[in-house]
Amino acid sequence: MKDTDIDYKAEIDRHFIWFETKLPAGPARFVSWLRKPSSRFVRFPLAVLLVIGGILSFLPILGLWMLPLGLILIAQDIPPLQKPVAQLLGWLERKWQKRQAEKTAKRSQSEQAPQKHPHAK
Repeated sequence: MKDTDIDYKAEIDRHFIWFETKLPAGPARFVSWLRKPSSRFVRFPLAVLLVIGGILSFLPILGLWMLPLGLILIAQDIPPLQKPVAQLLGWLERKWQKRQAEKTAKRSQSEQAPQKHPHAK
């Protein structure tokens, strides 16, 4: 697939849908509302705040999850950012999936290992 064949807007929409499935019902409805064209004047300032909150994720309450959500909200309104944001989110998704697969494999290996009795010699 050539780079020009990729629909970055559709890729960003896919990430939005993923975020919405991970959120509780109320926040998911809010994110869905933010995606509507009529919410543009709320979406952009909120996106900037989310990016800043994601960068400051070492502080209490703020979290790293805020950064990708803020980026996809910004990319919703700024088409030149859609490609780099979609590529970054794709990279993050691949890293996350690899990490989850490694954790699952490690867990299954530890479950399959023979258990030694604590008093056995």
